[in-house]
Amino acid sequence: MADLSVNIGSLNLKNPVMTASGTFGYGLEFADFVDLSQIGGIIVKGTTLHPRQGNAYPRMAETAQGMLNCVGLQNKGVDYFCEHIYPQIKDIQTNMIVNVSGNSPEDYAECAARIAELEQIPAIELNISCPNVKHGGMAFGTTTEGAASVVRAVREAYPKTLIVKLSPNVTSITDIALAVQDAGADAVSLINTLMGMAIDAERRKKLLSIGTGGLSGPAVKPVALRMVYQVAHAVNIPVVGLGGISSATDAIEFLLAGASAIEIGTANFLDPAITVKVAQGINDYLERHGFQRVKDIVGALEE
Repeated sequence: MADLSVNIGSLNLKNPVMTASGTFGYGLEFADFVDLSQIGGIIVKGTTLHPRQGNAYPRMAETAQGMLNCVGLQNKGVDYFCEHIYPQIKDIQTNMIVNVSGNSPEDYAECAARIAELEQIPAIELNISCPNVKHGGMAFGTTTEGAASVVRAVREAYPKTLIVKLSPNVTSITDIALAVQDAGADAVSLINTLMGMAIDAERRKKLLSIGTGGLSGPAVKPVALRMVYQVAHAVNIPVVGLGGISSATDAIEFLLAGASAIEIGTANFLDPAITVKVAQGINDYLERHGFQRVKDIVGALEE
C-alpha cells in the first residue's frame, strides 16, 4: 500500500477521499453498504442554526450526465444535531465533518460555535452559497466582501479546521478563494453546484418547484477541474476538489490539478461504495506509476 494520508489544515485524513455534503446523509444511512472507517472523511448534510423545511416538491430532476436539486437545506437545526445525531456518529472511525449554512454571518458563527463544543467533530465546511437575506438574497459566496464577512465571523467563533466551500457561480473564483484565505480559512473546497434549470416540454412546466436548482454530476466535472486548477495556483492553503467525480481516474485528475483531497457527491447515489473503490483505485495508480505517497501527485501536472 502506498501512503494515502493527507492533511487539510490540522485535519489528518487516512486517505484523500471524502463524501460531499447532502449526498451521504449522516453516514449512518450508508453503513450497511460500505465500511465507513475506510473513508477519509464524511461531510454530513447541511446544518443551520434553526430548523429549515426546505423547498416544496418536486425538488430533484435528472438531467443528461447529472442531476438538479433545490432541496433547500432541509434539516432540524444544530441543536437537534448536537442532541440526537452527534451521539450516533461520534464513534465512527473517520473524520466526521459538519457542513454549516446560514442567512447571516451571525447565524453561521453561532451554529459553528455550538458545533465547536462537540469533541469528535474536528472540522466544519462552510456553505457560502447561501442567500444573504440582508442584501436582497444574493449568495454570500458570489462577492469577495460577502464571502469574507462570513469567514471572519466564523473564524472568531470556531477554533478547529475551517473549510470554506466555494460557489462556481461567480466571475472570478480565484478572487473569492483569496478573500476567504485572507479572512482565516484553513482550506477551500470547490465546486458547489452550478445553477441550472429543467423544463418538461410536453407539460410546458418547470420540473423543479422553484424553477432553478443546483446542477451536479459528471456534467460539471470539466468546470470543476478548471476552477480547482486555478484556485490551487492562487492560494497557499489546501484545496479540496469536487464536482462530477465518479471514478479513481476522475479523483486523480483533481489531485494532479492541485487538490490535496477530493469529495464524491452524486456518484454515491449510483454506487454507495464508490468512496472506498476510488481510494483503492488511487492506491493502484500510485503503485503502477511508482509513487510512494499520494502527496507526491498533488499538483504534479506537467506543464
